[in-house]
Amino acid sequence: MAVGRALTSQPAVLATHTVLGLLMLVAGISVLVRAVRARHRGAIAASAAGLAAITAAAFSGAAFVSNDQAGASMAMAVLTGVALLCYLANLLMVGPAVVTSPATAIKE
Repeated sequence: MAVGRALTSQPAVLATHTVLGLLMLVAGISVLVRAVRARHRGAIAASAAGLAAITAAAFSGAAFVSNDQAGASMAMAVLTGVALLCYLANLLMVGPAVVTSPATAIKE
């Protein structure tokens, strides 16, 4: 398996890169779950697209480690950029949370 080889082989930078990619997958799942729980359709769509892009980037990275294909490396980079744009869309769509303190709620 390419992930196991990347984690145990030299250089250590490759293992670090692989761990960060796996953490991005976990974060992508977390964002999608939060969007579903918030029932925000736009955020669900952007989060699902972002997670799909991260997953595809992971497969491209595995193909690059296994077969040393330059196209797989390029695909990994482009798909990571797509994922970043999806999560940027999430930030712009949802916006900042409005928090009201109990003190201001009583005055209103």
